[in-house]
Amino acid sequence: MHKILNLEELITAKHFEKENIEEGGNLNIEELYDLIIPPGTVVSIIYDIIEEFDLEPVTRKIFVGVANSEERELLTLRGPLERVQAAEKFLHEEMKAWIEKQ
Repeated sequence: MHKILNLEELITAKHFEKENIEEGGNLNIEELYDLIIPPGTVVSIIYDIIEEFDLEPVTRKIFVGVANSEERELLTLRGPLERVQAAEKFLHEEMKAWIEKQ
């Protein structure tokens, strides 16, 4: 099951994982998370993220509540939680540096 990276889902997943371990179960399911790339992101930064963090580019239909409030296909990078979090930080830093150059 794929998830959008957010704190509420992370807390729920960790709680579920803890309950399974306490009951003697074992979670062998690799959970994948999505980093939604904002429209207008510099393409070279997207390529760098995909290569550096080894994330899978996919598209997702997501409701965008801007202007016409419609569902749009957005680029999403999918992978394990740690890599997605590192990629999110990298994206923020690179976009900030790119904006400051302009």
